[in-house]
Amino acid sequence: MTKLSVNVNKIATLRNARGGSVPNLVEAVKNIERFGADGITVHPRPDERHIKYKDVYDLKKVVTTEFNIEGYPNQRFIDLVMDVKPEQVTLVPDPPGVLTSNAGWNTIQHLETLKNVISKFKGEGIRTSIFIETEAEMIQAALETGTDRIELYTESYANGYDENREAAVEPFVNSCALAQSLGLGINAGHDLNLENLRYFAMQCEGLHEVSIGHALVSDALYLGLENVVRMYKRELR
Repeated sequence: MTKLSVNVNKIATLRNARGGSVPNLVEAVKNIERFGADGITVHPRPDERHIKYKDVYDLKKVVTTEFNIEGYPNQRFIDLVMDVKPEQVTLVPDPPGVLTSNAGWNTIQHLETLKNVISKFKGEGIRTSIFIETEAEMIQAALETGTDRIELYTESYANGYDENREAAVEPFVNSCALAQSLGLGINAGHDLNLENLRYFAMQCEGLHEVSIGHALVSDALYLGLENVVRMYKRELR
């Protein structure tokens, strides 16, 4: 079954809006795991507008499932990952100040940079993943970086789902097939939700993991966190 990693950035955003420690990120993560999540994802950004670097160290002490740290590989991020040693690191090509991740890596243009960073992480036994779009040449070049997995950027699927879900998912089906043929693991994330998740997971063979934050936390405002984590898990079955 495809695993569910819950991105907790939005919980940190709510906390930071008021200051202090409410909601308590550590307690929220403990509960999310208790409710059945297979992993926890954080994406610290340079301005610390949601996840703070201190949060990463605090969560490392309590996460009992899989800890996934996403981010742009500047030196501060590299040092953080090398120090914390999560189970997985996902490299995202976010420029400073971007609101949310909105593009995958050009793995051809940034091949040498990615190779060097990935080599460091793998030397510490950390599984690596690259945030990427569906172009075949980018997936083929991803193999040359030495990464263990790719994470497919699924915004285009989510945007096209209501109009024509078959057409929207087709590029991702093809990408999954190519990645599998190359021996790359497959993750996915961005705008996946309770409406579109099941179809995506059914169509994309070999999907290891999805990372979901904004939609899941938003649904929890209406339906409760425990209920929502279990609902997302059911969609992946």
